Amino acid sequence: MNDNDVKRISRLTAIVTQLQTKRLLTATQLADRFTVSIRTIYRDIKALEQAGIPILTYEGKGYTLMEGYRVPPVMFTESEASALVIAEQLIIKSQDTSLIKEYTAAISKIKAVLHSQEKEKMELLSNRIAVSQMVPAAGSSDLLTLIQHALTAFKVLEITYRSTDQAVIPERLVEPFALYYSLQEKWLLIAYCRLRKDFRMFRLDRILTIKPLEAVFEPHKLTLGQYLKEKKEKFVTPDIPLS
Repeated sequence: MNDNDVKRISRLTAIVTQLQTKRLLTATQLADRFTVSIRTIYRDIKALEQAGIPILTYEGKGYTLMEGYRVPPVMFTESEASALVIAEQLIIKSQDTSLIKEYTAAISKIKAVLHSQEKEKMELLSNRIAVSQMVPAAGSSDLLTLIQHALTAFKVLEITYRSTDQAVIPERLVEPFALYYSLQEKWLLIAYCRLRKDFRMFRLDRILTIKPLEAVFEPHKLTLGQYLKEKKEKFVTPDIPLS
């Protein structure tokens, strides 16, 4: 087996992984991802289909895997596992207990599939990484996981909030749009406020109460990139809570 064969097998495996993690991918996106031509991607997709991988093609939209199909558990390379171990220290610094809990559980599963020698290396690496004390700690919260679920399910949130002048803002209905991390404000929820009829930023450590409602909302057409660009043009930096 020559180098080209090895590279192609590696790419075919990676394509299946990408299709499993994304809802829909175009040939152009895959070609850019693997630095090959679109024609090569067409041949790869055909080869995967012939191998029995249930790839669905949506004309003009892209490719996806048949609903319910799953590839065997992914084995992590040493470099991939190392990157996740390094990120663990930054996650802990975030001070959101829900995020720390979920990430710790995920890291445990990742370490479980490593070989003994790799586990020893990851343990050594974990004990040799620290985040400077000069990096200010974020205000603590336990809301990231709850907000994440509401954001992806398009569920309305009812919140009470403490403003910058310590005044308590009574119940307000918001439509979670995005999460934003700022060195100044740390974790912020960007949401459409139904009272103000506009998007606002809410610092997670100033949210006093939060409750997901059964009510759902239509996804906003505005992208996060567009939102941040607008805020940068108006306020120089988007890192300014607007609530």
